[in-house]
Amino acid sequence: MIKRCATQWLMLGWLVLPSLAFAESAVDRLNTFVQEVSQLEADFQQTVIDTDGQVVEEATGQFLLSRPGKFRWDYETPFPQQIVADGERIWFYDVDLEQITVKLQDEALAETPAGLLSGNTLPESEYDIQELESEDDLQWVRLVPKADDNNYQTVALAFDEKGIREMLMVDSFDQRTRLVFKNLQINPDLPASRFEFKAPSGVDVVGDVP
Repeated sequence: MIKRCATQWLMLGWLVLPSLAFAESAVDRLNTFVQEVSQLEADFQQTVIDTDGQVVEEATGQFLLSRPGKFRWDYETPFPQQIVADGERIWFYDVDLEQITVKLQDEALAETPAGLLSGNTLPESEYDIQELESEDDLQWVRLVPKADDNNYQTVALAFDEKGIREMLMVDSFDQRTRLVFKNLQINPDLPASRFEFKAPSGVDVVGDVP
């Protein structure tokens, strides 16, 4: 349970960016995302790598975003989980354990990439941003939080000619979480109900319950 909850909190940081022309820099694409992308949908593959370079967890699922402030992660493998931010609260639902944990969204997302990228603030206000050398035909940009009290060190974003392809987060323990995005859709027509959460009957709910 501890490992699964830790992964959930890490995932708050991982939001995807739009498909833009290669003529723009990675920093330009990041700023365009904050200013212009209202909704997004993508499939994802997540890999967690420990300090020894060993894969300790792999997962797949679907990600949805509706700015400002709403997103949803639906994990399909290796076990079903849901993380839903409705604009006021974040709901963490572990299907197998039949348990839901609720957090106030403003507190949970304070000074995190999710709080930045799902809002309206440009990245340079909270991050030091650096363009990295291209690698494997991908453009990379790295974000380093300016605040010291963060549970992660850096977030790196990779783009190809179609848009975002990878994200890499390094936490305070040097553990890396990598995401690869597929089937990216920019500004699809997502119904508001996709970002609403209703606890199934009989499931325990703990935390900041409304």
